[in-house]
Amino acid sequence: MPFLNSVLDQFGKKYGSSPAVRNFPVNPPLLEQVTGDSREVVPGSVFCCVRGEKRDGLDFAAAAVEKGACAILTDREIPFPVPQLLTSDVRRDMGRLASIVYGYPSSSMKMFAVTGTNGKSTTTWMIRHILQSLGIRTGLFGTIVYNDGAVEKDAGRTTPESYEIQRSLASMVKNGCGACVMEASSHGLSLGRLEGCSFDGAVFTNLSEEHLDYHKTIEDYFQAKSRLFSQYMKDGWHGASNMDDLHGRMLLSAFPGKLIPFGLGENSAEGVRGSILSATPSGNEFSVRLPGRQKDLKVFLPLPGRFNVYNALGSIAILQPFVENPERTAAALRTMPQVPGRLERYYLSSGVCVIIDFAHTPAALGNVLSELRNMCACRLFAVFGHGGERFQPNRHSLGMTAARLCDRIIVTMDNPRSEDPGDIADQICEGIRSSEREPETEIILDRKAAIRRALDEARAGDVVAVTGKGPEKYLIIGNQTIPYSDRETVLDWVQERGLTWE
Repeated sequence: MPFLNSVLDQFGKKYGSSPAVRNFPVNPPLLEQVTGDSREVVPGSVFCCVRGEKRDGLDFAAAAVEKGACAILTDREIPFPVPQLLTSDVRRDMGRLASIVYGYPSSSMKMFAVTGTNGKSTTTWMIRHILQSLGIRTGLFGTIVYNDGAVEKDAGRTTPESYEIQRSLASMVKNGCGACVMEASSHGLSLGRLEGCSFDGAVFTNLSEEHLDYHKTIEDYFQAKSRLFSQYMKDGWHGASNMDDLHGRMLLSAFPGKLIPFGLGENSAEGVRGSILSATPSGNEFSVRLPGRQKDLKVFLPLPGRFNVYNALGSIAILQPFVENPERTAAALRTMPQVPGRLERYYLSSGVCVIIDFAHTPAALGNVLSELRNMCACRLFAVFGHGGERFQPNRHSLGMTAARLCDRIIVTMDNPRSEDPGDIADQICEGIRSSEREPETEIILDRKAAIRRALDEARAGDVVAVTGKGPEKYLIIGNQTIPYSDRETVLDWVQERGLTWE
C-alpha cells in the first residue's frame, strides 16, 4: 500500500492537480483503503465525506477519525487534527484516489462496459460467458450480481460506489482475472462512480424513456450514457453501438471510427450485421456478417427473443478486435446459460409456460410481450406493476403496451416505496382502458397472490409473464425492505400443486 505523499504525487501527475492538503503530517501515513462508509473505517483508511441526497458524509467524520481514519477527503475544512484532502468534487476524487491506492487495477485487466436502457445485464453476461469460454477468468459488476473471480454476491445497485469498484477490481486482479465486464448505469455515470476506471471496450445497446424522474429529459439521459465513451476509455479503445437505434446512430456519429455498428436488417449494411434464420422458444439461429470476412458466421443462441439477438450482436461486435477466431465466439454462445430474471422460463408439467423478466419500462415490456405473443399457443397472461418514486408517465404506457398484446392482465405492486400501490395500479389501468383492445384486467396488490391467481387460471398452452422485478429478492414498501422473490413464488406454487418444471 502507498504512502499519502506518494498517492498525492501520483494524483497530480495523472490528473494535472491534486487535492489541497491541510494538517499534512511529518510522517505521511500508509494508506490501506479508501471508503465512504464510516462503518468500514480501520486504521489506515481515507474516509470520503460524500454528500448524498439524504445524508452528508461530513456528519460521520468524527466517528471515522475515532476509528482510526488517517485522512479525510472533504469539500469543507473540518476541526479535526488529521490530514484533510480538500476538493471541490468528493465523488470524482474518491474514485481517482481509490484507483491509485489500490494500484490502478483497471490497467491490469481487459475492461469492458455496457450501457443503454435495455439489454445491459444479458449483454454483460454474454461477454463474460464468451471470455470465460476462452479461458479468461472474468469479473462482473451488474444489476444481478457482483463477482470478483472468487466470490459472487447479490448486487446492491447496478453500478457500485467508486471506492467499492476499485477495491473489487483489485480483488479481481488478485484472484487471477484477466478481464472485467461492467454494467454502466446512467446514475453511476452521472454520479462519477466510474472515476478511476478506464475501459478497453464499451457497448451501447439502445435508449428509451427511463429514469426521467432523475434526468428530466431524454437528452440529459443520453448525455449521461455518452460519458462512458467520452470520459472513461483507454487509448486505442474500441466500442460497439446499435445502429438500428436512433441514439445508437447518434453515438456512432459522435465517435467516428471508434465504434463498430451492429444491428439487424438493411440499416445494418456496415459493421456487424445479423440476419435471423429461425426463432423458436428454445432460441435463435442467426447468421452474422463480419467486417473483412467473406463467410458469414452461423450462431445458435439458446435464448429466445429478437432482442437477445441484438444483445449477442453487441457482444460479438465488441469482442471482435480481441478474439482472433470468431468461430470460438459462436461456439461459446451456443452454450449460453439463462440469465436470472431475463426471460427466465419454466415449462410446467401442466403445459403452462412461466416467464420471469426484469422488464419495467414500456419498451422492455413491449419487447418481452411481443416475443411471448409469438410463442404463445393460447392465452398470454401478464402480471406486473410499476415502482414508486419512478417516472410516472411510464405507468400509462405500460398499461397500453400490455393491453395491446395480452389476453389477461393482473396489475400488482412493484416496490411502491413511499407511494400508495393502489394509486400506481390505477394509473396503469388508465392506460389499459385507453387502449383500443381492453383485455380482462384485475388489480391484486399482493404480488404473491397476484402471481398465484394467474397460475391458477392458466391452462395448457398459456404463457404467464411475471415482469418488473426479475431476480430481485425483496419488495420495498414504505421504508421497509421485505424478503420476496418472483421465482420462489412460482416454484412454491408448482410444488404445492404437485407439478414439475424444467
